[in-house]
Amino acid sequence: MAEVNVSPLKHFVTAKKKINGIFEQLGTYIKESAAFLEDTYKNEQLDPLTTEEQVQEVCSYLSKVAGIGEVLARRHMKVVFFGRTSNGKSSVINAMLCDKVLPSGIGHTTNCFLRVEGTDGNDGFLLTEGSEDRKSITTVNQLAHALLQDVDLDAGSLVCVMWPKAKCALLRDDLVLLDSPGIDVTTELDSWIDKFCLDADVFVLVANSESTLMQTEKSFFHKVNQRLSSPNVFILNNRWDASASEPEYMEEVRRQHMDRCTNFLVDELAVVDRAQASDRIFFVSAKEVLQARVQKAQGMPESGGALAEGFQARMFEFQNFERRFEECISQSAVKTKFEQHTVRAKQISEALRRIMDLVHVAAQEQRLYCLETKEDRQQRLEFIEKQLDLLTMDCKAKIKRITEEVERQVTNTMAEEIRKLHVLVDDFHMDFHPSPVVLKVYKNELHRYIEDGLGKTMSERCSSSITNALQATQMEMIEGLKPLLPNPIREQANKIIPRQFFNLTYDLACDKLCSDFQEDISFHFSLGWTMLVNRYLGPKNTRRALMGYNDQVPRPMALTPVSTSMPPFPQSSVTQEELMVTMVTGLASLTSRTSMGVLVVGGVIWKAVGWRLIALSLGLYGLLYVYERLTWTTKAKERAFKRQFVDYASEKLQLIVSYTGSNCSHQVQQELTSVFAQLCQQVDVTRQNLDDEVNEMNRKIELLDNLQSKAKLLRNKAGWLDSELNMFTQQYLQQSK
Repeated sequence: MAEVNVSPLKHFVTAKKKINGIFEQLGTYIKESAAFLEDTYKNEQLDPLTTEEQVQEVCSYLSKVAGIGEVLARRHMKVVFFGRTSNGKSSVINAMLCDKVLPSGIGHTTNCFLRVEGTDGNDGFLLTEGSEDRKSITTVNQLAHALLQDVDLDAGSLVCVMWPKAKCALLRDDLVLLDSPGIDVTTELDSWIDKFCLDADVFVLVANSESTLMQTEKSFFHKVNQRLSSPNVFILNNRWDASASEPEYMEEVRRQHMDRCTNFLVDELAVVDRAQASDRIFFVSAKEVLQARVQKAQGMPESGGALAEGFQARMFEFQNFERRFEECISQSAVKTKFEQHTVRAKQISEALRRIMDLVHVAAQEQRLYCLETKEDRQQRLEFIEKQLDLLTMDCKAKIKRITEEVERQVTNTMAEEIRKLHVLVDDFHMDFHPSPVVLKVYKNELHRYIEDGLGKTMSERCSSSITNALQATQMEMIEGLKPLLPNPIREQANKIIPRQFFNLTYDLACDKLCSDFQEDISFHFSLGWTMLVNRYLGPKNTRRALMGYNDQVPRPMALTPVSTSMPPFPQSSVTQEELMVTMVTGLASLTSRTSMGVLVVGGVIWKAVGWRLIALSLGLYGLLYVYERLTWTTKAKERAFKRQFVDYASEKLQLIVSYTGSNCSHQVQQELTSVFAQLCQQVDVTRQNLDDEVNEMNRKIELLDNLQSKAKLLRNKAGWLDSELNMFTQQYLQQSK
């Protein structure tokens, strides 16, 4: 072995290092994937992108991969040496170790299983089952030698021989050599196989070339073959140096052993074909090889000492066995130790990649849904904005139209009712008395009566049609804005508007309007001077004429003529009425100066018409006076009062006709505007809901983008791990087939 520069066992070491690195990366990847899936599953902002079963499945991979990693870290190449007692099993191992480590000699030497593996220290030591105490390597004979043991060990016991790796190149590459007691000294072969052989990569049957394969040896390997599928078996015909004493029969004996061993491997065990059998059967002398290698280690020639003829051929055969053995165990160990775990790792990475694909697709679908929803909400927002502008203009036009109609209707109706005010006043019945206290009460009740009567008449004639028009306009507004309302309110849109009856109020305020009314119910003779003048000039001009003043505002003089073709306006223009006032005023002034004028005029009339006619006229005049004076009763005073009030109230009410119409139209406008404002508030709720949905979709899209990126990254990592496993398979597993 020392002559080989590059050991085939390095193949297993590099494969182990590679697969361990892959499983470490796989474990880190699974942790990252499990955390990602758990966070995604618990994310309440999104619809479920993964299932609880998927999360649990990935979490279960953690323990599995961790367990596999621990197993892989302990994996090593294992070769088990079996054979009958005194066939030289321990000598073969010692020859491979280049030192006499295990007890060997004539007869039954090895009493238990000896496990030889490397240690990084400079000194070897022993470990027994169930103990961590290190024992000196020199005690191996006392523990394992059947003739020298001080401790009673069972044949199925195990003693670990920890030999420095620096002293043996074989042990540097995770190789374990297991020496066994003779298979012909125990009946517990099945328990040996279960305990020590199930994880073995190569079995070496050490036979005695001085005899032939025994049924005991065959039976053992038949049992092994039943437990393991196609085990790797090497047959060493040890002690071949004895053939040197009988050179004439050497080839026949070799051929005999070769045929018998080939039939055993090919026909009975069926572990190799006949062409490969020659690479599994060797003729060696372990004792000679051990002696030569110890001498070489001590600086002496290999062929020194008492060595039989043909030593170099047997030495080459042993080295050939070691080379074939190393190639076989390395390839076999890689396959048996790593293949199933590699397949499992590929299954796990494929399952994770599939899960990440599902998450990525689910996130993509949900993202597309969010984008469509966002676009739909934005389009609806734009539609609502445009539609609301159009409906606002339409509703304003409707409100303007109905308010103008209300103002016109109320104005016309009130003007008609004012013209019929005397009918309403005539229907007022209450005890009348000219005393100031009674008149005050009478006026207050009359004001209230006119207020109620006129308001009732206006309500009967206007309120019903106005209310119907108002409700119709409200319904048109509701129906127009109904598609823009929130879904829960849309079906109950009519309930947005309070259904109480709209009361149109007519605030006439007759008490305040007619508060300065001053009645005149004193007796006035119809042919009296004042009444005559009043009849012709009216009350205002009569007062002016009788009181002797003129309250007309002087008109300004025209400074320049309006046209050159027309003469300039006179400085003052006198109407017929003004001329009459002037004459009467002058006449009144004349009669008031002196009673003498009356006598003179009376004398003139006396002489002109005669005294009888004058007397008759005075009599009739007096009778008429007496009649009118006697008929000036309380009823007449009431009629005069009502007539005067009607004239006064009609004039005052005419002043508020326009105001009342405007007030009613304003009430209607306020009602419709309030309804429209309530509807707009609900539309604002829709707009706010849509804005919230758009913002929510933006948040979801951003979150889904991050999830997609993470899922894609994890999926790519799974693909990368899968490619690493494929490369490992091509590099190490396929070559080992």
